[in-house]
Amino acid sequence: MLRVFWCVLLRDLTLALRRRTDVLTTLFFFIIVVSLFPLGVGTERQVLQILGPGVVWVAALLASMLALERLFAADYEDGTLEQMVLTAQPLSLLVLAKITAHWLLTGLPLVLIAPLVGMQYHLSNDAIVTMMAALLLGTPVLSLIGAIGAALTLGLRGGGILLSLLILPLYIPVLVYGAGAVTASGIDMADTRPYLALLGAFLVAALTFAPLASSAALKISIE
Repeated sequence: MLRVFWCVLLRDLTLALRRRTDVLTTLFFFIIVVSLFPLGVGTERQVLQILGPGVVWVAALLASMLALERLFAADYEDGTLEQMVLTAQPLSLLVLAKITAHWLLTGLPLVLIAPLVGMQYHLSNDAIVTMMAALLLGTPVLSLIGAIGAALTLGLRGGGILLSLLILPLYIPVLVYGAGAVTASGIDMADTRPYLALLGAFLVAALTFAPLASSAALKISIE
């Protein structure tokens, strides 16, 4: 089964790299959003340090959503998704491979660029390390939860708006604890481990249930 997982993962990565504009759009959107806030609120160091964690997480959340509508759409239109449903391999495994590809293309670049964003908001080294750890745990959760919404709204007219309404409330706990971890890292004697532990718990729960829920939703959408 791992061979099938890698085949689907590599296929999605190859197709995405052929459409580099889609991949770069997410990254540039994130950079532009986090760069506009200092221009709007001023360059005062303390203000930026307070706003930074929340701005970074809201931008990461919105950037992750940009590519969600395309997660299953292309395979749905050319019939590949129907073949995946009919194959003997577990559909949840194939869905997990597609979600992994989505995270590698949209979530991982945000983790890697986090140090530059942290410097822009005058965050300390500890806060930057915490932000990278929180994004590393939180962004896969965004992809996993978003896949459920993408599967439920597949093929629907106005699916993008419906997708946002469905998954944004589910993103709130990740947003709260992700930004909270970075904020706590800037407070003396504050412990960020509970925040990261909760994000880790969210990731385990999402990894367990999201592929199953997404595959069930895909079967409903295709029928």
